[in-house]
Amino acid sequence: MIKVIYGEKGTGKTKMMIDAANAAVEEAKGHLIFLTDNKRCMYDLEREVRFIDVSDYDIAGESALCGFVKGVIAGNHDNEYVFIDGVVRIAGKPVGELATFFYMLDKVAKTNNLIVTVSVTGAKEDLPDFVTKYID
Repeated sequence: MIKVIYGEKGTGKTKMMIDAANAAVEEAKGHLIFLTDNKRCMYDLEREVRFIDVSDYDIAGESALCGFVKGVIAGNHDNEYVFIDGVVRIAGKPVGELATFFYMLDKVAKTNNLIVTVSVTGAKEDLPDFVTKYID
């Protein structure tokens, strides 16, 4: 399952992601992974959440991000939650060009029984259909 948190810059998307990750710690039986492109929220997360700053890995583009996410998931057999904060910044593309990424993410989430939460910058009316279908 994929969930999308959206909003303009400065609307608290990262805080919502952190709160969701920390709340998931209470009920998770498997691993929790939090991917972002900076270290700002590293100490706001519970220690049970695996924090990964993707800028340490020189990810360049959507296909590299797809491969990285698959690799992280493949690292453990009992992943349960994946949080990706700032997918547009990480992929280096506008959200409208990330259809392949969302397709891959949906497939990986279903295959591995994952709950994936992604933050996307933008107003709801500006988001493409392949993103809005994941908004609650």
